[in-house]
Amino acid sequence: MNKNSSNMMALAPNTSNKRETVCIFGTGDFGRALGHKMIQSGYPVVYGSRSTQISNLIPKDAEVLGHAEAAQKAAIIIIAIQRQHYNFLTPLAEVLRGKVLVDISNNLKLNQYPESNAEHLAQLLPGSKVVKAFNTVSAWALQSGTLDASRQVFVCGDDVEAKQMVMNIVRALGLTPLDKGSLLAAQEIENYPLQLFPMWRFPIFLSLGLTAFFFFYCVALDIIYTYIYENNNFSFFIAITIPNRVCPVMALILLALVYLPGIFAAIIQLYRGTKYRRFPDWLDKWMLCRKQLGLIALAFASLHAVFTLVSPLRAFVRWRTSKGIISQALNNKTEPLDHTNAWLSDSYLALGILGFFLFVLLGITSLPSVSNNVNWREFRFVQSKLGYLTLILCTAHTLVYGGKWFLSPSAYKWYLPNIYILSLIVPCAVLVVKFVLIFPCVDKPLTQIRQGWERNPKYSE
Repeated sequence: MNKNSSNMMALAPNTSNKRETVCIFGTGDFGRALGHKMIQSGYPVVYGSRSTQISNLIPKDAEVLGHAEAAQKAAIIIIAIQRQHYNFLTPLAEVLRGKVLVDISNNLKLNQYPESNAEHLAQLLPGSKVVKAFNTVSAWALQSGTLDASRQVFVCGDDVEAKQMVMNIVRALGLTPLDKGSLLAAQEIENYPLQLFPMWRFPIFLSLGLTAFFFFYCVALDIIYTYIYENNNFSFFIAITIPNRVCPVMALILLALVYLPGIFAAIIQLYRGTKYRRFPDWLDKWMLCRKQLGLIALAFASLHAVFTLVSPLRAFVRWRTSKGIISQALNNKTEPLDHTNAWLSDSYLALGILGFFLFVLLGITSLPSVSNNVNWREFRFVQSKLGYLTLILCTAHTLVYGGKWFLSPSAYKWYLPNIYILSLIVPCAVLVVKFVLIFPCVDKPLTQIRQGWERNPKYSE
């Protein structure tokens, strides 16, 4: 009897795992999508609405009641309405007292109101426990199940127990909760969906500005100058030739700009003799967007590789090749192989291939799915050691290819240096300073500072 009864108990359903009822105020797109997702996850859902008529859009297993009646059935109430309609909640203050109110609203622009919507809701209903959540997830993502871009849910609130209840619901829906602290963080959470690639803004504007500068610089030297002084119309260079000069220049400069803030940080720490003082704001922002700068640099390097591969298909290249062959035939003279040029050609191609390979490797390791599977030392080795090796190879690739223009007077049209000369200024400066920083007499005190040693301990206060 004991054995059989124990087996029956093991097969019986565990009623303690039954989900608590969740109330949703609002039957709009997001309210319906969230309710449908909760029902799929085993939560009983009741909607609070002005109209209690069942609509075909409402999930079929959900109940629709008036606001007061629906609120009495649940301890957690999701407010899926806009801020301008919060006033109808004031008469329900007694019904909502002690309830957990989840504010999921967003605004139309950044810092639209002096206080966040969640804080405003807490002021209207001081007896309720307000939690901010779900505002970074779209109704379309909930309905379609494509949550790759919005799986993380920011949660904040002043009541720890209420916040934990909401985070349990987030996990049950297959999402990842991230505790952002008290309700003071609600303003930041509400601004998050309104920001368009905030960490990409500076890298993109910088890249567009530099690209425009180098593009028109090449147009002036390679098209306008040639047309004025040599009466040759090379305007078709705008399609491939000039982009294939701008892209490698941009890739090299942006890659150098990824490692330049680290150089500045090292110099500042050596000068201050401590790591416990904040860097200047401009350096902090620069260091935070290094990943974006590196990915844009990789995009330019990839374009350069594609432009180079299609170059033999161009009519100008075929015409220039056939012209050289015909010239040798008419002169009845075959030009001997220039072994110096052959070595230079093969060398800069090999350096470019190796540099691009490491460039791609750096881009792959920056992906979250890859970086999450390596430890800090491995990630630092790839991004730092291999990163500098990539910069060395790409700089050498440019030096071997464009070095012949340094001492050639014909390369200085209108007394302006060739674009490849300009591209080497920043990367060469970074590599030279980095070479100095790895000297033992400099590297040893820098390592000690980064491990916590201070030249003057008063800065740690």
